[in-house]
Amino acid sequence: MSKKPKIIKSFISISIIISLLLLTGCAFKDIDKRMFVVGIGIDPSEKIENGFKVTLKLAKPVGNVKEATEPTYVYLSHDSESVAEAIRSMVTHIDKVVDFAHNRIIMLNKDLLSQDLDTFMDFFTRRGDIQLISYVAVAESTAEEIITFEPVAETPTSIALSNYFDNTGTESPFVITTFLFEFRREVLGKGKDTILPIVEIDENGTEFVIHKSIILKRNTQPVELNSVETKYFNSLMNKAKGFSYKIKEDGLILILNIDTVKMKYNIILDEGVPPRIDMTITKFGVIGESNKRLSLKHLKKYDEISAIEMKKKVIELLTKLQENDVDPFGFGLRYRATRLSYEGMIEEWDRIYPEIEFNVTLKVDLKSTGAIE
Repeated sequence: MSKKPKIIKSFISISIIISLLLLTGCAFKDIDKRMFVVGIGIDPSEKIENGFKVTLKLAKPVGNVKEATEPTYVYLSHDSESVAEAIRSMVTHIDKVVDFAHNRIIMLNKDLLSQDLDTFMDFFTRRGDIQLISYVAVAESTAEEIITFEPVAETPTSIALSNYFDNTGTESPFVITTFLFEFRREVLGKGKDTILPIVEIDENGTEFVIHKSIILKRNTQPVELNSVETKYFNSLMNKAKGFSYKIKEDGLILILNIDTVKMKYNIILDEGVPPRIDMTITKFGVIGESNKRLSLKHLKKYDEISAIEMKKKVIELLTKLQENDVDPFGFGLRYRATRLSYEGMIEEWDRIYPEIEFNVTLKVDLKSTGAIE
């Protein structure tokens, strides 16, 4: 009986060894046999009806980064009836493996936003390698022009466009950030509409300019936000830092630097009263510039003046979104999450939203007048 367990163990050990010998190696390929996609642009095709023109920005491997004096990229473009077919065709145009694992940017042409987004975005949302790292943006001109543009400040070891969105470079309330997984969730979901940054090139043709945004909703015309509206939305929704505001009052001009923004709201749907959203916003900061001498004892006055002006801008933004029937703040999502689900719930909110009132309470808390009075 004592030999039986030993025989079984020996049999298992031999089986494992034989299995290991039969295993093949991984399909690893050296880095010099790979080209990494760092940007993808999608435009309507001018050659194929209802087709797409896909542009890839690929980074060429460099042996010594210090020897590279300028960004080294290769650009491929192809027209096809679908994005997947276009990319599959472009893979045959180069002698290396096309690797998407480092792609950070998916740039969309504005003209595509009024189409069925699932048609051309399905290829990307099915890929597991770029879901958590790729940002989605909209080109002011064409996606090809934005993807192939190389700003003067771009270095060989950096992708300038992705630096705007990943918080490792510039941090600005004008820059909206939307990941690929967020884009799909909000486009397909109910209660919150997706918002994307708009990318353009400056008049001198030397740098990117990103200070506007656009809101997408199914079966609704896209709604564009200007730079001021984008700044207010981003500071309220995403608590974006670097918010500044100019105040004018009786010859006094103040530039406020807001470093912290807090927002909370409740949806009130009590019987017998009009539906409303009670929103409380608090902004903390300092006075960064003034055309007159200031005194600390008048800080409360500056708080009140600033709050009145900012409240007007917030209400203007909320009203514009409501009038265009878009909801990037996700009020509808909060409505669904805080009530028991029932049949027709989405339709009920669609009826309430255009009529809802916004009761905004905005407070400004200035900590100082700067280093001097």
